[in-house]
Amino acid sequence: MFNFLRRKNARKVLVIGLDCGEPSLLFDQWRDELPAFRALMDGGAYGPLASAIPCITVPAWSSMLSGKDPGVLGFYGFRNRADYGYTHMTIATGAAVKEKRVWDYLGEAGKTSIVVGVPQTYPVKPINGHLISSFLTPSLQKQYTHPNELRYEIDRILDGETYDVDVRNFRTDDKETLLRQIYEMTAKRFKVMNYLIREKPWDFFMFVEMGVDRIHHGFWRFHDPAHRLYQPGNPFEHAIRDYYRYLDQQVATLLEAVDDDTVILVVSDHGAKRMDGGFCLNQWLHREGYLVFDDDPPPGQIVPFEQLSVNWDKTAAWGAGGYYGRLWLNVQGREPRGIVSPAAFESTRREIIERLAGLVDHQGRPLPTVCYKPETIYREVRNIPSDLLIYFGDLHWRSVGSLGHQDIYTFENDTGPDDANHAENGLFIYHDPKQNLNGRQLTGLQLMDIAPTILHLLNQPIPDDIQGNVISP
Repeated sequence: MFNFLRRKNARKVLVIGLDCGEPSLLFDQWRDELPAFRALMDGGAYGPLASAIPCITVPAWSSMLSGKDPGVLGFYGFRNRADYGYTHMTIATGAAVKEKRVWDYLGEAGKTSIVVGVPQTYPVKPINGHLISSFLTPSLQKQYTHPNELRYEIDRILDGETYDVDVRNFRTDDKETLLRQIYEMTAKRFKVMNYLIREKPWDFFMFVEMGVDRIHHGFWRFHDPAHRLYQPGNPFEHAIRDYYRYLDQQVATLLEAVDDDTVILVVSDHGAKRMDGGFCLNQWLHREGYLVFDDDPPPGQIVPFEQLSVNWDKTAAWGAGGYYGRLWLNVQGREPRGIVSPAAFESTRREIIERLAGLVDHQGRPLPTVCYKPETIYREVRNIPSDLLIYFGDLHWRSVGSLGHQDIYTFENDTGPDDANHAENGLFIYHDPKQNLNGRQLTGLQLMDIAPTILHLLNQPIPDDIQGNVISP
């Protein structure tokens, strides 16, 4: 008899994580082509899941699983300022996560977890159970499992194939190779998980499939008629749909291994939408006089911001690129060569917000832009956030940090081909085999609600400092 049956009538939770899983595709567009997900929705409850601000992988998954917002966590993206100097940035690996996540609470209560591919689990820390780290793992030569011996079980399961924590490069024009890598990565992960879910003891099992994110960024233009580069009948028109179908089949193999005492949750950290272009934030700041260089960037030559010589004694603000924009003010007494007085901080920030609110796109149409102040959206602000977090063009536009572009708009990604941006809402499905909810649709859910919901389902107390609420469909 499988290990998962040995604890008779013990309640369990299986969390299916889809990085960048887009609710409109799974709930609506392809629902009838995804029988495993459809069955979970039909017998359960589902709805959009508001992401963190910012709606990116790091910090969203850690916010979800700790029940704490990014300000409390103290990191606001993959790269964060290490100090108030101008150059030192750090990568938010698992070492940056100081708050407990659900498997930490469960381990303290004596419950066993299996965690596979959840972002920010490298460097590996011991848990009460088994863990395989995520895409931030630099190499499989490093310890990427707990216990360390699990890596040898993975080698045996894969029979000579190498486990993939990620594809090698999702920003590439070689779409055939990218597509093959995504399928290979997903197949290996499910082969390992089908072993773990049947052969290892667990109360809580969670995985995150990164292939969803990679296929969205790599192939959105081929599938979305609203994308400016879409061409009907292109050879990759159904690449995303076919991958969702494949993923549905793989999920079905895991569902076969669980009993009626297992509650199943499907979650994503954010959604996806087409990318219309990039707004050159630093180039705009330079044009508006907030950002000054010792020597202006050479025209027609794209140069990363870090390679330019900034005249900090004349610079009031600078920014960074990514799926959302980050902007810092150069403040007296905070930055080494700050020029914005603390008394003028708020008026300067308000002036920039007002100018950004009046942006138009390359065709003169309004470019709806939202600026967030960290101290107003987070319960607490730890470490060093940007002074503004900026969503350009309803997140159909990304932020571009490099300079030398022909205009403040660009349609060539300075980090490589990328078709999609992140959307504000991910997805949530709740399925309890002992409770038929008849496909009830849920509203008002937020990503931090997941941690207390998991703890509640496993009969654990909810710590007072968790910010989310228990979802009770």
